[in-house]
Amino acid sequence: MKEWKQFLEPYKQAVAELKVKLKGLRAQYHLEGVHMPVEFVTGRLKPLASIYDKTLEKGIPFKPSAELAKELPDIAGLRIMCQFVDDIGKVVDTLRSRSDMRVVEERDYISNKKPSGYRSYHMIIEYPVQTIHGEMLILAEIQIRTLAMNFWASIEHSLNYKYQGELPDEIRHRLERAAEAAFSLDEEMSLIRDEIHDAQKYFSAYKESAERDYSEQRRKGE
Repeated sequence: MKEWKQFLEPYKQAVAELKVKLKGLRAQYHLEGVHMPVEFVTGRLKPLASIYDKTLEKGIPFKPSAELAKELPDIAGLRIMCQFVDDIGKVVDTLRSRSDMRVVEERDYISNKKPSGYRSYHMIIEYPVQTIHGEMLILAEIQIRTLAMNFWASIEHSLNYKYQGELPDEIRHRLERAAEAAFSLDEEMSLIRDEIHDAQKYFSAYKESAERDYSEQRRKGE
């Protein structure tokens, strides 16, 4: 077990660092006073049980190794949620331009959805982690999707786990229809994005004003 902990520790570090950096994008957009394409960011380390399942699927030994690191580029996983489909392209371009990571692979499951209806944009990046033994290059997967896409994908993942990937036809067809409904929602929201942006700016300004008033009242009451 110690060997696995040593192997996974740099991946754990990569997830922690990348979460901070990717969340920082949101703060930077806010300071610039422009629309924030990043709604929120999550990250996780692939569980050992899932790593084991993947080694069986790929026919590789279940042990810490360079082969395992290469064959499983999603041991470290990040997910960026966006409000609108158009925001995904902006985030992708931003990640491509960063100097602290290198994009090694991209898969566009939005323009080319999976047969199940799954939509998301996947990027495999190479990220340098500083360890006590020097720099180590870690592969990590970043998925960029809308909130609606994420909701559908979470449900589909749970159902696939329950039925071990063999979904009953009725459920599979309903999921396919739900995927199209989720994408239609994204498209409808995109049509009124300017109105949504204005409303969000108004609400943000209102909250900041209310917080200033509250702080001022507290100061006077002291």
